[in-house]
Amino acid sequence: MYQHVRRVLRHRVTRWIFVGTGVLALLVAAYLAFTATGRYVVRAAWEEAKILKRRRPITELVADTAVSRATRAKLRLVLDARAYAADSLGLKVGKSFTTFSQLTSDTLVLVLSTAYRDRLENYHWWFPVVGSVPYKGYFDFGRARAEERRFQDRGFDTYLRPASAFSTLGWFNDPLVSSTLRADTLNLANTVIHELTHNTYYASGQAVFNESFANFVGARGSADFFKSRGQPKAVIETEARWSDEKVLARFWKRLQRDIDSAFKAHPGPRNMRVRLALRDSVYRAAREQLVFRIGPRLLTVSPTYVERVRLDNAALLARRIYLTDLDLFDSVYVREGRNPRRSVQRIIELAKTDPAKPYDALRRWVAKAKVP
Repeated sequence: MYQHVRRVLRHRVTRWIFVGTGVLALLVAAYLAFTATGRYVVRAAWEEAKILKRRRPITELVADTAVSRATRAKLRLVLDARAYAADSLGLKVGKSFTTFSQLTSDTLVLVLSTAYRDRLENYHWWFPVVGSVPYKGYFDFGRARAEERRFQDRGFDTYLRPASAFSTLGWFNDPLVSSTLRADTLNLANTVIHELTHNTYYASGQAVFNESFANFVGARGSADFFKSRGQPKAVIETEARWSDEKVLARFWKRLQRDIDSAFKAHPGPRNMRVRLALRDSVYRAAREQLVFRIGPRLLTVSPTYVERVRLDNAALLARRIYLTDLDLFDSVYVREGRNPRRSVQRIIELAKTDPAKPYDALRRWVAKAKVP
């Protein structure tokens, strides 16, 4: 009797597991087929599959004399930067950047950011795993431009720009793609370390922290990488570029504060025209400051950039994603004895203590920690 009951229960449990799995599969299929986000995920997966299919081991390409000497040197640098990221920075590299994929175009993906014109607020997209993000990447460039026009018609500021690399956060063994390989050696090492930082730690719904943190690790990590290789000129140039990024980060922070203050001083639907007029005035003043005060202080940025750089809400908030509180990360770096590995570990450890407000966790620690 007891054995019979056990068989019946086992049968029922197995049946409900089978039914539950089938229902879940149907729900996932429906989500992917009938929702915009689902179709986007399918398209992204398809494009990723094509990139993965074209992979070739970098070690084979380095040994292939049919490949140009300059390309082989860059590919060796990628392998070296990857090894440094694992051994000296403690990043989780998996098998990322051990292969190379030649793209069929010069651009990997177009990234769209949008923002309301009369307030400093991004439009956000939501995706499984990564959560809410203030940007969206498109492999279909026609779709990207159409989506940009759709947001413009709805009264949004838009900022559409190319990206040469991206991370699948360790879900796949990301290859190096040809668009990334076109960068100079300093940016190449920086990009590899930046993307491997995402593999190591990525806080759901915290795009600004994630990208700014990876920006810090890419910059400080690549400088230390070139120091370990006995390349002092590369170290000086890398540190100069990081210095410029921090200068610009402070400028964007002040500009965000000024725009936000102008908007908040005139709230409500009736004051929309006033807010837009003030916004244009603030951006005009910011352009003059950027050209005549900030530009001359920059060591590695050409005057052409500061003269032509986009100034609107979408462009401002897009830059803040990658350039928010970089000095705070450097404060941790200083308190950790300018040791990149310890700094990375400390920042991740602190961020995990306050996932909703990782910057606050860093500020509290910096306020208490003593400079060695």
